[in-house]
Amino acid sequence: MTGAVPAPHHLPPMQKLKPAWRRAALWRRSCVGSAILIQTVAASYAMLTVLPYNGSTWLERAIVAVFALLFAWISSGFWIALVGFVVRRRGGDALRPSRRYARVAAELPVPPTAIVFPIYHEDVQRTLSGVRSCYRDIQRTGEEAAFDVFVLSDSRNPDIWLREREACHRLRESLGPEARVHYRRRGVNLNRKTGNIADFLRRWGRRYRYMLVMDADSVMSGATIVQMARLMEAAKQIGILQSSPGIVNAASAHARLQQFANRLYGPMFTDGLAALQLGEAAFWGHNALIRTEAFMAHCGLRRLPGRGLLSGSVLSHDFVEAAFIRRAGYEVWLDPGLTGSYEEAPPTLVDELERDRRWTHGNLQHVYFLFRRGMAFAHRLAFANGIMSYLASGLWFTYLALITIELAQFTLWPIEYFPDPHSPFPVWPRWQPEWVVQLLLSTLFLLFAPKFLGLIDALLDPPRLRAMGGLLKTTAGVLLESVTSMLLAPIRMLSHTRSIVISLLNLDVRWAGQNRTAEIGWTTALLHHAPGSVLALAWSAFAYWLDPLFFYWSLPVALPLVFAAPISVGLSRFSVGRRWRADGLLLTAEEHQPPSVVADLQHSPALTRAPSLSGFETAVLDPQIHRLQVQLARRRKETPARQQRRSELVRRCLDQGPAGLSAAEKTWLAEDAPALRALHEGAWQAALSSPWSDAVDRLCRAAD
Repeated sequence: MTGAVPAPHHLPPMQKLKPAWRRAALWRRSCVGSAILIQTVAASYAMLTVLPYNGSTWLERAIVAVFALLFAWISSGFWIALVGFVVRRRGGDALRPSRRYARVAAELPVPPTAIVFPIYHEDVQRTLSGVRSCYRDIQRTGEEAAFDVFVLSDSRNPDIWLREREACHRLRESLGPEARVHYRRRGVNLNRKTGNIADFLRRWGRRYRYMLVMDADSVMSGATIVQMARLMEAAKQIGILQSSPGIVNAASAHARLQQFANRLYGPMFTDGLAALQLGEAAFWGHNALIRTEAFMAHCGLRRLPGRGLLSGSVLSHDFVEAAFIRRAGYEVWLDPGLTGSYEEAPPTLVDELERDRRWTHGNLQHVYFLFRRGMAFAHRLAFANGIMSYLASGLWFTYLALITIELAQFTLWPIEYFPDPHSPFPVWPRWQPEWVVQLLLSTLFLLFAPKFLGLIDALLDPPRLRAMGGLLKTTAGVLLESVTSMLLAPIRMLSHTRSIVISLLNLDVRWAGQNRTAEIGWTTALLHHAPGSVLALAWSAFAYWLDPLFFYWSLPVALPLVFAAPISVGLSRFSVGRRWRADGLLLTAEEHQPPSVVADLQHSPALTRAPSLSGFETAVLDPQIHRLQVQLARRRKETPARQQRRSELVRRCLDQGPAGLSAAEKTWLAEDAPALRALHEGAWQAALSSPWSDAVDRLCRAAD
């Protein structure tokens, strides 16, 4: 590890800071906010004219209120994209750190920096391959002496963490004796990822000026990592510098669609968001460089008090940490100029929705911080944006329900000519289809204009357009992605609504490693989507009974829900993704010419052995790996109680095999060197009838 971090750099409190970007931020946010407000008011007025009683009933007022929130949400996305398009056409924002401090930063040394990979039950080969590719790319810069890499494991399953430890050892061997790659597994798993990072900081944080936080599926080029560290050295007021990860290595149809959208539209949205947030940006939790001293001093997260949703550990911690470090006087920047930052997308829709279920709970917790004292206005907006990113689905579901009730009331009950009991004048209900058409067209324009702005942005960048397959292929990709997005929107809406209900009921949220390499089967897809399909069928049948025109209006929402299972299975297929790539569809620039860090990831050597055995079986049987695991096992004081427990567990493990022990018992044995030695000797001498005999045969066949 590196030596002590250089002397800290202190900043005055936020109220004394008057950076140049504050005036630009106020002007930009005011213009965009005014545009959103004007559009929303106009659309809400149009909705009032569409409804039969023109908003005279409580039901219609509720419809207009929900519609206004949804329209404002859609409008904000349109304006962020438009701002990003303009910024990109002007060559980028002159205020971003990579432009303002580039000249000064280039001359500065790289201070001690830790790169941390918090992991939990992840694919070992993929995760450690990412660590390897990052470190190799840092070596290419010649600045590897400034960096230490830490794999911080929270894995509980011994079959997984034993492989992690083995893979880290092989990784260090492959990188050379000077490689500073360290593995640590916490004994007590508290507060998930935030607890893992906090544990690291308590032990080693003061050794490092900066900390680069990564995800299990993310990588960054060495040049970008070095650039970020130098920029932070040049700008002492920056507490967090966030890069914008691009999606790479997509194989399934679903992942390729997400990758294409990310690489075509993503840069435009990122530039727009960065131009509006400026020094009060959000932190996305990974692929970001953090000023360690400031983070340790101001970003500790306590458990939320009380009961229910707004209690317990802070799940979506990143936005909160950004708000806290800004409250302390530091700036937080999202810099689109930091290229060379990458991550991967879930291969299936079900995996995406399962991940969103966790994020829904965490983002809804931000209500607790929305009105806390000292928060910057931009971070309050970031909290609101995070809440709305999932609450919008619930509002859409509510809107559909209210519209259905309105039509049922209008169809099944007598017409009410005096909906307002305080008004002496009757109201003649009437529909105005021309307003309906105009409102629908304006909403569709706001939804799809950013996609075509992204296409125009690519057209104005010929090298990028050629790398994405040319004009015809890129246009076909936009159409394919747009159609698929329309199919997936109702499925996501219903799933997010269900996640909101689960969160409000404060039910347990499963927090585990993510699938990154497997397709989804029919059984899983049917079980996951069946409730939504049944609900959609019932809604469509009721709509047809009420009014055939309403039935046809419901089909764009109902049909994707009815066929959600086959859609999900089809999009999970890797064969479909490979066929699209072979046909030149949904290509990205990184596929045309992979960056060195991505190429290293794609061609990483195997870092674990004996795939026919579990991690625990390998640690017991494989002579080489067994010696390694014995050396790395914890050394504990010998006591009679410990000797007795060891004797009992070893005997039971040899008699019944690994299946006869719980995960906790296997962990106890794997962390005890004498127990591992006794198991190794006993398993190799086991009788043919022993459960270990089959494992020995599998190991020998793998060796042949």
